[in-house]
Amino acid sequence: MPKIFELLGYPVSDNSSRIVETRKRAYCPFVSGMCDGGGNRYMSDIDLRFHPELKKMFPGLNRVPSGICSIQLSETSAPWIICPRRLLYMGEKANQDVLMGETQTRLIELCGFPKGIEIGIWTEVKVKYSKDDSDYSAFDYTFDYVLMPLGCVSQEQAIEESCLEWKQLQKNLRDCGHTFSQRNGKSYIEDFPIGSPIIVEVMTSSTSGGNKKKRSCIPQAFEDCMLGKTHTAPGINYRQVWARMASQLIVKSQAAMAWNGKTIWVLQDLLADYISSSTALNLHQFIADHTDEVNILAFSYGDNYRHTEKNKTVSLNNSVLYAGQIRSGNSNKPKPCFQDIVLAPICPPRSSLIAALSKKKLVNRLVV
Repeated sequence: MPKIFELLGYPVSDNSSRIVETRKRAYCPFVSGMCDGGGNRYMSDIDLRFHPELKKMFPGLNRVPSGICSIQLSETSAPWIICPRRLLYMGEKANQDVLMGETQTRLIELCGFPKGIEIGIWTEVKVKYSKDDSDYSAFDYTFDYVLMPLGCVSQEQAIEESCLEWKQLQKNLRDCGHTFSQRNGKSYIEDFPIGSPIIVEVMTSSTSGGNKKKRSCIPQAFEDCMLGKTHTAPGINYRQVWARMASQLIVKSQAAMAWNGKTIWVLQDLLADYISSSTALNLHQFIADHTDEVNILAFSYGDNYRHTEKNKTVSLNNSVLYAGQIRSGNSNKPKPCFQDIVLAPICPPRSSLIAALSKKKLVNRLVV
């Protein structure tokens, strides 16, 4: 039966006084601030006005996110991470301690930025482009994170780089807090994005939705767990996660390459294993020590989830880089490539279809 493994940053089993106090503030150690529900689970927020027993656990708060970090399907299996903040966070709330965490440090190593330079980090960057209004060939994607070096550029350089008129560009930059200077009568932006971009996509598992009658929906499981009651968590929707990732993996990698950069996908080893078992892409054939056209950085609990420590988050200190080409090339013997993610790992025989049809009632007949 699925159970919550980590609640507001720490294992459910940790009820030490310090952790109990941080939970009362809905504090998340991975963002170094109040939990935001993972950034995309607003429907799971709980209105404490209608949950008086739970409200006592969160003095001063009227709403609280369902701060579930991970779910364990059985006592002997590794937890599935369902919150992207738990896996990797580099957003606005991140202080230097967060940015220098184990997963963040490993990621930066693979980015290959020169030592000693300042890196800008942007989140939820939407890029929408088409050649003209009538063109069906359009690009419309949002990137979790974009990392780029920051440097000083002139007004002219900034206009050339952005293809925007100075009036609009200047307003954009001022509204976003960039620094301007004047030298010899010319305008400069001191912290403008320069060089090659690194796109970072964080992919964590979705849940199966749960059952209200069994109180296994995310908010119900969170409430019961916080109150110390027996709880049931929802299961993991493996296929939905894979489908969401597969639809973007190649395109976002191509985009970064076109900009002389690269995309790195950050996920958990359990999801990497599921992709290998459910598609024609066997990631174990792509283990690498350097990046390539497509890059997947998979983190693992290892055995750390079995031996948790009081007042400490569980480390994800095991990582594997999978990297390789998008296409196999024109060889007579095609090599494994990341396009294999859209292929089936195996095609069942025709008898499987006939067997399935035999179990279904005919819904209609047509004479032609």
